[in-house]
Amino acid sequence: MDLKALLAPIADDLRRVDAILCERLASDVALINEIGAHITAAGGKRLRPAVVLLSSRALGCRTDEPAQLAAIIELIHTATLLHDDVVDGTDRRRGRITAHALWGNASAVLCGDFLYSRSFQMMVDAGRMSVMRLLADTTNAIAEGEVLQLQNRGDATVTESRYLRVIELKTARLFAAAARLGAIAAEQPETAQQALACYGHELGMAFQIVDDLLDYRAAPEHSGKNIGTDLAEGKPTLPLIHALRHGSSAQSELIRTAILEKRMERLDAVLAVVESTGGIAYSAALAARHVEAAVAALNAVPDSPHKDALIGLARFTAQRTY
Repeated sequence: MDLKALLAPIADDLRRVDAILCERLASDVALINEIGAHITAAGGKRLRPAVVLLSSRALGCRTDEPAQLAAIIELIHTATLLHDDVVDGTDRRRGRITAHALWGNASAVLCGDFLYSRSFQMMVDAGRMSVMRLLADTTNAIAEGEVLQLQNRGDATVTESRYLRVIELKTARLFAAAARLGAIAAEQPETAQQALACYGHELGMAFQIVDDLLDYRAAPEHSGKNIGTDLAEGKPTLPLIHALRHGSSAQSELIRTAILEKRMERLDAVLAVVESTGGIAYSAALAARHVEAAVAALNAVPDSPHKDALIGLARFTAQRTY
């Protein structure tokens, strides 16, 4: 499925978002401009801004406000990535060297702080208390999710419910906020806002499950990160959790040791266990169920090319290889 073709109905809007980001990333501090240029050049799928734009257009909004709100969402997302890469020690993101690897941890963290604060300046400019409240709550939830994920590192006792709680906070909440922002921009009532938020939540759950799944089956040249990265960081993601629960004693011990010691030496053996115990298929099936729930949440939205794109975006999430 071609993402560019899928997002064609909002191509002009996405270009407007990129222009806003370039404008609002500007600073009198040279280092911030350097890191900002590096981030912008890395691109990315812009899925969260796309959700804002498609949701608002599907609900009849024709103003420029959705582009402004979409840029805010992307700034928040990018700030979390800068901080995540420092916490995780990640040297590669979107196929490029990460900011912390180029400029150091302190510069990356502080630039992430700049992006967060700039996003809140833009929220004030939006002049909607509902936007401020939603995004304040969302950024707080993301921080909670990141802390929970940090606590789960190297812990082979993490359950599926604990894993799902983490991804609900750190990923699904921002997708849900993006979709709700579209409904807010379109001046929709609470019922419509809740329906779009449900769509975003389910989309975000599917997105993160697939993202974690790609760590065990995607080629680095497609995914933009090295295979086995989550295992090297001791993250007990769903494929590993399933393998632990359904593997033999020897298989479970292999997975448990790999998580506890963050060992990559036996990555091939771990991948074989994950595959043989059905961890890949189980994770993919759960992601697919979230996709169907996302599509169902759009039942009340009028038919349009933008609604079709929202549906297509959900399908793309489950099928993507990067």
